[in-house]
Amino acid sequence: MKIAGFTFIRNAVKNDYAIVEAITSILPICDEFVVAVGASEDETLALIQSIPSDKIKIVETVWDDSKREGGATFALETDKALQAISKDIDWAFYIQGDECVHEADLPLVKAAMEANLADSNVEGLLFHYRHFYGSYQHVAVSRRWYRREIRVVKMHPGVHSYKDAQGFRKDGKKLKVKLIPAYINHYGWVKPPEGLNNKVRNFTQFYHDDAWLAENVPADYQFDYGNAERLFRFEGTHPAVMADRVARSNWPFYFDPVELEKKMTLRRKILQKIEDLTGYRVGEYKNYRML
Repeated sequence: MKIAGFTFIRNAVKNDYAIVEAITSILPICDEFVVAVGASEDETLALIQSIPSDKIKIVETVWDDSKREGGATFALETDKALQAISKDIDWAFYIQGDECVHEADLPLVKAAMEANLADSNVEGLLFHYRHFYGSYQHVAVSRRWYRREIRVVKMHPGVHSYKDAQGFRKDGKKLKVKLIPAYINHYGWVKPPEGLNNKVRNFTQFYHDDAWLAENVPADYQFDYGNAERLFRFEGTHPAVMADRVARSNWPFYFDPVELEKKMTLRRKILQKIEDLTGYRVGEYKNYRML
């Protein structure tokens, strides 16, 4: 069984993406790792080249910044990395620049790959998600945050990234997947306030035109930490590759759970209560068919 990791990245230094941590978090179980590095305004290419591993395969790309509808650029770049994977690979493990896998979960992932390798009905593996928010000590848990997503796909010519690269499909159809007991730790919303201001500006430009950006993300835009809905204290451990970032975090983060809850509509409160009691999320969007 052969495994490839793959990802895409641009302006990682400028936007403070934990891309090195993301790559190295899953590198131990990969036979190769393809990184589509977009032409950047900083030292992103040198950063990826500095990773001390002969498994890394870099594909230099140029982003089509005109593809701004629904984050299509992200899917296009993901597919460039996917298509550069060696033909003898069985499983492709996708990781984004703000995600990490705990080293304790890697044996679980590899075991699931081995168990489902010969089952042609299984086309991918579905992961649970932890969305860290504001600080490394808090996770956001509500209907606002997706609970699961595909991060491992069985190699097939028809597999492609879907919409804004959150998931995958095969020949336009939802993948048949197995849910596994492993987590993706998502750190995209763990930054100091000024970092999140920049993130929102840089991120939303791939979804909206200039007129929308001027109206909704002006030069004096200030990120509102109050849109998380519900935050809980994280009692676990972070991946070892994130240790330095966690140790360096030094910004104050405070939230009022009462004020957060006030921002939830009555409908959302009722639906959240149903989910808390039953584990079932009413109307959940699923870009997959769970086996």
